[in-house]
Amino acid sequence: MSELAFRGVRVAYGRGRAARFAVDGVDLTVRSGTTHGLVGESGSGKSTLARAAVGMARVADGTITLDGTDLTRRTPVRRRVQMVFQDPLAALDPRMPVGASVAEGLLATGKRLSRADREERVRGLFHRVHVDPGRAGELPASFSGGQRQRITIARALAAEPAVLIADEITSALDVSVQGVVLNLLRELKEELALTMLFISHNLAVVRYVSDEVSVMRAGRIVEQGPTGTVLADPADEYTRELLRSVPLLGQALDLEPSDAG
Repeated sequence: MSELAFRGVRVAYGRGRAARFAVDGVDLTVRSGTTHGLVGESGSGKSTLARAAVGMARVADGTITLDGTDLTRRTPVRRRVQMVFQDPLAALDPRMPVGASVAEGLLATGKRLSRADREERVRGLFHRVHVDPGRAGELPASFSGGQRQRITIARALAAEPAVLIADEITSALDVSVQGVVLNLLRELKEELALTMLFISHNLAVVRYVSDEVSVMRAGRIVEQGPTGTVLADPADEYTRELLRSVPLLGQALDLEPSDAG
């Protein structure tokens, strides 16, 4: 298990006087072996913070560390933080069989594998995310949205990460299919001893998967703490506004497995 820590992180878009800080002085710790929810309205800086952790957005100030190693510098340790994106269809090459896409993730480990070993690893990853390995030769368009999202999770797992970042990965899915993906994340966390940063605007989903939660507004963290405490008795008015705006919070999620997912 590993700890991901953000200290004084600032990420800017633009330069000079036109620069705007999408992330402005964030301190956040994703404790080892926990799932940390990150919530906030669109444009609050959640995804930018995640992209900074995997090297897709330049950090202007501050540090992002994994077990004390600075990820803002180019380092082999960075591959131990993997990200799953909101749109799985955009994340997968439409002309590449999904098995080949998952196999690409194995390259990040730096291990020399024979073709037979690669194929065996890919089959194992498909089994782990509950997708039929016999369909590894098919293109992404052949799969449902929930299946594609599980395939992108398999690709992230292929790199053998210590930390998995999930960025709005259920936002485009039906509620029943959301349950399949969320239960898979909880299963993987336990089986693989993963640390997770789970980003969502859906507070019901965050409540279900997260041990702790941080609330982000205009690039800053305005409240954080144990999920049950923050969502039951928020201290910040912005958090209270978010709670009032999400009717799903009072409804039960359908978390039963579904063939549609």
